Amino acid sequence: MDRAAARTGVVFGLAAYVWWGLVPIYFKAVAHVPAMEVLAHRIIWSIVLLAVLMRVYGRWAAALAVLRDRGTLLTLCGSTTLLACNWFTFIWAVANDQLREASLGYFINPLVSVMLGFVFLGERLRRWQMVSVALAAVGVLFLAYSYGRPPWVALILAGSFGLYGLLRKTARADSLVGLSVETMILGPIAAAYLGYLLVTGHAVFGSLSLGTDGLLALGGVITAVPLLWFANAARRLRLATMGFLQYVAPSLQLTLAVVAFGEAFTRAHGVSFGLIWAALAIYSVDTFRASRGK
Repeated sequence: MDRAAARTGVVFGLAAYVWWGLVPIYFKAVAHVPAMEVLAHRIIWSIVLLAVLMRVYGRWAAALAVLRDRGTLLTLCGSTTLLACNWFTFIWAVANDQLREASLGYFINPLVSVMLGFVFLGERLRRWQMVSVALAAVGVLFLAYSYGRPPWVALILAGSFGLYGLLRKTARADSLVGLSVETMILGPIAAAYLGYLLVTGHAVFGSLSLGTDGLLALGGVITAVPLLWFANAARRLRLATMGFLQYVAPSLQLTLAVVAFGEAFTRAHGVSFGLIWAALAIYSVDTFRASRGK
């Protein structure tokens, strides 16, 4: 692979994952707005921005082809449901001081994806992959035992995003077209919900402050920009390299949760996260060695 392209890919990849790692700052700034309204604005403003990008890159014909392909459209309807669930859960988690647990979800997501590939795609698990999945499972079970309940936020985020990736892997649509179609599917629901809030006098947008309105309108940029950077990185980098970079986001999220937002990091968290980090280290080294044919 061309070294200049690889360096550019690393820049794009780091930019995307750092953005995702710091995006809780944005959602904390709109925590006074109900999570469902934040989600609806994120969808509507993403549609606006993505429509412009689709025009710039000349991708509307591809989007229309997807809408006419019943199989692909049904797949994207499924991925849309999972994406909305993931977005809402993360927004709710940040607003309710659960960012630490949300970061756990994104730490275990790669291992969830490995298991989904094994179950649904018939992908074989290498020995060290099985060890890493088992270690992560022990870490999650230990935290559940310590909580007295499963870490639902982490499990929902990891499960929804893992299943989302599984469906998108089978959908015949690139990242820009796929995301545009997904947001268009959600658009009427989001618009109807915002209309309901407006009619009943419960809408925060337009009734609180220009600052809040501006933050909600930024939802489109918050959503679309890192995804475009990610797509540029994925085209230039090996999967193993992307695998290492993906831990930047949950690491920053965990740091924000504990240092900036004052969420507790107890001994139980230390044990659980330690097991999961060990699992990720084993998984990453094994993936890197496999990519080099060793």
